[in-house]
Amino acid sequence: MLPRPLGTTGLSVSALGLGAGRIGGPETTDADVDRLLGRAAEAGVNLVDTARSYGLSEERLGRALAGRRERWVVSTKLGYGVPGVADWTPASVTAGVDGALARLRTDRIDIVHLHSCHRATLERSGVVDALVAAVRAGKVRVAAYSGEGDALAWAVDSGAFGAVQCSVSPVDQGALDGAVAAPRPRGMGVLAKRPLGNAPWRFAERPREPDVAEAWDRFRALALDAAGLAWTELFARFSAFAPGVSAILVGTAGAGHLDEVAAAIGRGALPAEHVASLRNAWRQRGGAWPGRI
Repeated sequence: MLPRPLGTTGLSVSALGLGAGRIGGPETTDADVDRLLGRAAEAGVNLVDTARSYGLSEERLGRALAGRRERWVVSTKLGYGVPGVADWTPASVTAGVDGALARLRTDRIDIVHLHSCHRATLERSGVVDALVAAVRAGKVRVAAYSGEGDALAWAVDSGAFGAVQCSVSPVDQGALDGAVAAPRPRGMGVLAKRPLGNAPWRFAERPREPDVAEAWDRFRALALDAAGLAWTELFARFSAFAPGVSAILVGTAGAGHLDEVAAAIGRGALPAEHVASLRNAWRQRGGAWPGRI
């Protein structure tokens, strides 16, 4: 899996990154995470993305990365969850960076995102300045924002960030005409979350979980043409090779799932006419749908 530049940040990332939201719960052990990282590395993955809200994810990654930190690009997300400190304040960002450094057992974090806060928070709270200060202090390499809608648009236009993270998949194409396209001339990197769109094809009936149910509704409404491909392959290849996307983030605790997506990406971009059909389906039936946080 050949590395790609993360915009002009100086970082190179694999087209597939490991989303570490699934490794923070009590059902996962340190041994599980160690094996998962090992298999990911064998597949050429060098990017892992976590967050303060992902349970014990940061702590487990910190232990698993011991002795192999240098081969990984580590990304996290913060702005909240610091005991005794109000969320979405400069102090919460400063303390959040220091806490993440301790949990990840590293002296710097490659990418730190402000995690889905509102535009007003970005504009007036001082959190952007606090994150930029952490970059100047050498604690963070790239300041980034993760989110959707007008906050994402503001982040792209602000000039404060080296990268952004947003939803990109066949059922989440809105950013491809805006937030994903806009960073390219600015030299920004783009990490695509939810690239498999919550895998709505798994369900014969509408799921109960609200985010998965929304994906299921979109999937049925779009009536996409798989052109003979497995849905996982179609979604992975569409998202990974969307213009402007540096890497896709697939959340999993299972090495087999990661291997499946890596193999799909290894087959390259979808044919141009297939991409055009997927884009046309979106424009005709889903163009007004917002990005899913």
